[in-house]
Amino acid sequence: MNRRAFVSGLAVAAALAGSVMPAAADGKRVALVIGNGAYKSVPALSNPPSDAGDIAAALKRLGFAVTLITNGSFDEMRRGLIAFGRNAAAADMAAVYFAGHGMEINGDNWLIPVDAELKRDTDAANEAISLQSVMSQVTNTTSLGLVILDACRNNPFAAKLSRSIATRAAPTSGLGRIEPVGNVLVAYAARDGTTALDGDGRNSPFAAALLRNIETPGVEVTFMFRNVRDDVMEATRNEQQPFVYGSLSRKAIYLAGAPPAETAATKQANAAPAAAAPALPTPPVTPAGAIDPALIGTREIMVASGRGQSRWIWQIMADGTYKFHAEPFRSAQSHEGTVTFANGRWTLHALRGLRNFTDAGSYEVHDATAVITGKLGTGYWKRSVE
Repeated sequence: MNRRAFVSGLAVAAALAGSVMPAAADGKRVALVIGNGAYKSVPALSNPPSDAGDIAAALKRLGFAVTLITNGSFDEMRRGLIAFGRNAAAADMAAVYFAGHGMEINGDNWLIPVDAELKRDTDAANEAISLQSVMSQVTNTTSLGLVILDACRNNPFAAKLSRSIATRAAPTSGLGRIEPVGNVLVAYAARDGTTALDGDGRNSPFAAALLRNIETPGVEVTFMFRNVRDDVMEATRNEQQPFVYGSLSRKAIYLAGAPPAETAATKQANAAPAAAAPALPTPPVTPAGAIDPALIGTREIMVASGRGQSRWIWQIMADGTYKFHAEPFRSAQSHEGTVTFANGRWTLHALRGLRNFTDAGSYEVHDATAVITGKLGTGYWKRSVE
């Protein structure tokens, strides 16, 4: 592994710091947020109204003009979607968040209002909102159309729905696979054909993970959803896997503000730059002991590449030294040297494994996650179980 391969690794090790407040939106942002829990013909769901309220508040902080509908009827959802579509047509970003019951019926996906009865599969067109109609409302934005669906709960409608003679496809509990086009992403709380948990606390596992990540500055939107995926799988012991459908262009899109100017050369959060930055002059060796206690220990990040995912691990010792290695080994070159973490600033000087490599920046620690800013890129390192 050559030096450029390590620089790619260090680009992921460097991370975002500074203020945790999101940058102001560059253009018009609109959002429609719906949380349906008080269903009339099936048992109620406890979390969707609070999920929707919390997500609406987060989107407002991100600069979105938000319309919130709680326990929406078919007519309320229909009228809300029409009004939202008119506003979204001229927006830079448009987002829809729905929490509640959703299901696939005869090959089409439907979001279910609280007054739906759905005694027959053919009733869906008159009692539910099609996912396709929701997606069509966000397709004309200049930057991003986003649909987020925490709508795959274990669905009692599927069990009681009668099939019509004219149709052959049976209803399923979860939402079906879709293929968005253009600048549209659709995020499912659980991948197609599977169900998601409503949760025992205030928020569902998916909503809780989304709330932890959506306002983090400097993280490109697709990587933000990767972080949500990992958090949900960890919280549910791999029982629930969120999934994102759609393919965006190479342009990086940020919900909570782009990285600082010094990291602007990177194309996205947690991604390596196209070429290695030149090495800085070798600084003096840092005195031992200049380590914030919160950083001492082992931290790791999962890194996606063309060859699949790899696990990158930093061991930071109290004496001011560090060791870095990756699994699989060939994904990045192992090295070690001296490091400091003190008063929100850090420095690194490689002594073994690499020649004359240095980096420096700022850092923050949020519980088990270290958010570190460096000259090569951005990344969020979680405390390892090792």
